Amino acid sequence: MMTQKYILIFPMFLIGLLLCAAGNAFTQGNENLSKGQKVYVPAYSHIYTGNRQIPSLLTVTLSIRNTDMSHAIEIVSVDYYDTKGALLKKYQPSPIFLNSLESIRYVVDYDDKTGGSGANFIVEWRSKNPVNPPILETIMIGSRSSFTSKGQVLIPSEGR
Repeated sequence: MMTQKYILIFPMFLIGLLLCAAGNAFTQGNENLSKGQKVYVPAYSHIYTGNRQIPSLLTVTLSIRNTDMSHAIEIVSVDYYDTKGALLKKYQPSPIFLNSLESIRYVVDYDDKTGGSGANFIVEWRSKNPVNPPILETIMIGSRSSFTSKGQVLIPSEGR
C-alpha cells in the first residue's frame, strides 16, 4: 500500500519540477528580452533595373509587430531618411502603444521616390518590462519585383 502512494506522488513531483524549470527558462533565462531599442530598417523607394540603370518605383510598407504575448510596447518614433541620410518625414509625431501581438504599418507611396535606393527608417521603441523585441521589416512591392528587408539594432536597451 505504501509503495503505491510513492508511485503516484513521485511522477507528480517530477512534473511540477519540470514545469517550474520550464517557466524560469521562458522568463529569466531569455537573453533576447529587451526594454527598448533604436533600429535601422532598410527601405527602397526604387531600385535599378537593366543595363541603363532605369529606376523601378516601389511602394514601401514598414511593418512593426509586437511579438510579446504579455506586454505592450511603446513606439517612440518612426523617422524616414533618404539615401544621403537627410530626414524626409517623421511618421510618428508622438509616442503610441502597441498591445500584445498588435501590429502597425507605415506606407511610402509608389510615386514617392524621394527616399531613393538607399532610404531607411529609424524606429525607436521601449517598454517598462523586459519583452520580446518586435519584428521590424519593410516590404517593397513594384510592378516588376517585391522583396523584404529586416531591421538591424543600432542601440540596444540599457537594461534587461
